[in-house]
Amino acid sequence: MKELVLTASDETLYTVLDAIKEELINKGCPEDVQTQILISAEEIYVNIAHYAYGGKPGEAVVQIEISGEPKTCTLKFADKGMKYNPLEKEDPDTTLSADERQIGGLGIFMVKNMMDRVDYEYKDGSNILTMSKKL
Repeated sequence: MKELVLTASDETLYTVLDAIKEELINKGCPEDVQTQILISAEEIYVNIAHYAYGGKPGEAVVQIEISGEPKTCTLKFADKGMKYNPLEKEDPDTTLSADERQIGGLGIFMVKNMMDRVDYEYKDGSNILTMSKKL
């Protein structure tokens, strides 16, 4: 398992995405699956960077593991910011036009639809979001 401990910010986003992509390439992950995993990772990481600490700097821990048969990529994102479970947010009504929809929620909706599994827990003062996808 690979673990990154970073200051959650837009500046460290590509460090996270590059590390994930390297692991996926090394395990022979198809490009279309790579794209879904990377989009999902970006959405979760950017939300931590922008919202977890109320606009102030804070730490994010990202764990990357590819294992099992069939091979599965599991990503775990942890922060000690404000307690927040994004999975409780109601899914947006995608039948409405962009002008008619409420702002927010589309990113986590995409993550839930692109990944095979997405779980959240609050443990020891940390938000922990774990998502996985078969390669």
